[in-house]
Amino acid sequence: MTADVVAGRAPNARAASLDLARDGAQCFAGRLDGVVLSAVEHAFDAQEAKPGVRLYSDIEPLRALLRPVGALARDELGPEARPVRILLFNKRPGMNWALGLHQDRTIAVAERRDTDGFGPWSIKNGQPRVQPPQAIIDRMLTMRVHLDDTGEDAAPLLVLPGSHRLGRLSEADIAATADLANPVACLARRGDVWVYATAIVHGSDAFRAREGQRRVLQIDYSADNLPGGLEWALQL
Repeated sequence: MTADVVAGRAPNARAASLDLARDGAQCFAGRLDGVVLSAVEHAFDAQEAKPGVRLYSDIEPLRALLRPVGALARDELGPEARPVRILLFNKRPGMNWALGLHQDRTIAVAERRDTDGFGPWSIKNGQPRVQPPQAIIDRMLTMRVHLDDTGEDAAPLLVLPGSHRLGRLSEADIAATADLANPVACLARRGDVWVYATAIVHGSDAFRAREGQRRVLQIDYSADNLPGGLEWALQL
């Protein structure tokens, strides 16, 4: 399904009832206070104007945030859960894009080490990336911290509930799955944290509001140690 098709979906009121264990996504409303959010905003301010920024260092301003968000991850993944990727996204007029429905398939690692079950390899923004065994993706969680209210016109996250249980899907399978059920728009208020299974089918529309912005800090968590000498790119 293309982003244009996603944008034409019927309104879906299911977001508030989504459950992480059942549906693969859930909103934790008002999880973060103003002090923590201000620290995240400083991290945004320190970055040059780009649609998305991947952070593998200089994350000191985010440590206050990682405590409450990390607690959510450890509740689900166990005490070994740790952040393995951090991204900053800022959609607004003049810096805008749409992302069709897809699954995250790759992870960022410190360096390439050929290991059974891992591949193909690629480089993104200078960082080695590799497709791991699907079981590793299936055991990951992604946290989306909202710095702004995110309504229907502000490019909310779109998810297909339950799709995290379907394994690795082809583009045709994703389109067929989306045809059976409308994507759910994950609306949010400032300070909300959306948690979703990294394997879930997801996407987002372009930012359609005339003004404002949609700033999101996205953090992937895993409790796995990688085999074969591989290491996650983000080491805390």
